[in-house]
Amino acid sequence: MTDKHPEQEPITIVNKRKVDPSEFEGRSAGTASQNEGTEAAADAAAAPASGTAEAGNGDGPADAISAELAERTADLQRLTAEYANYRRRVERDRKAATDSAKSAVVTELLGVLDDLDRARAHGDLASGPLKSVADKLVDALTKLGLEEFGAEGEPFDPTLHEAVQHEGDGHNPVIGVVMRKGYRFGDRVLRHALVGVTDGVADLVETPDVPNAGNDADGIA
Repeated sequence: MTDKHPEQEPITIVNKRKVDPSEFEGRSAGTASQNEGTEAAADAAAAPASGTAEAGNGDGPADAISAELAERTADLQRLTAEYANYRRRVERDRKAATDSAKSAVVTELLGVLDDLDRARAHGDLASGPLKSVADKLVDALTKLGLEEFGAEGEPFDPTLHEAVQHEGDGHNPVIGVVMRKGYRFGDRVLRHALVGVTDGVADLVETPDVPNAGNDADGIA
């Protein structure tokens, strides 16, 4: 018996469509761009929070600048004070050196002043050209700051006067005779005065004897 439905061959479907590589790359690029868009959105959402945090820390640089400015100001003030002290020290040392040089020159001329004093005591400087020279020399030394001390009748001062003789019992000592004048230059004593010391006469003030006066009154009564 003949089979009316012979066995059919299996159907095979063959897809002859060619795959374009560029289409595959386009899909991959689209997926990557989609992912990048998602990441960009996430970054945009996080941006306000980070900006707020950075704004909160904005005082840090200002504080650092203020601290550095204060430090530099303190350094400048310290340098200014040190320079002022240096100038004062230099001026003081310069003045001391100048005074020392002047006093050294004046000290060398004290012997000339002694000779002029002796000539004046003998009357040799009463008139003439020597008197003019002596007066000019004394005036010049006085302008430089030279001062003489030690005159008769002045109270005796052991820090200024050197006593070579003493008359009396030592009560109220005064200068009786000046053998050599003393000189000082500013606060510096160049030479002590050579003097003779005697007792000064104290002023006696008479006071009434009140008890005796009362007794006399009682006796008269």
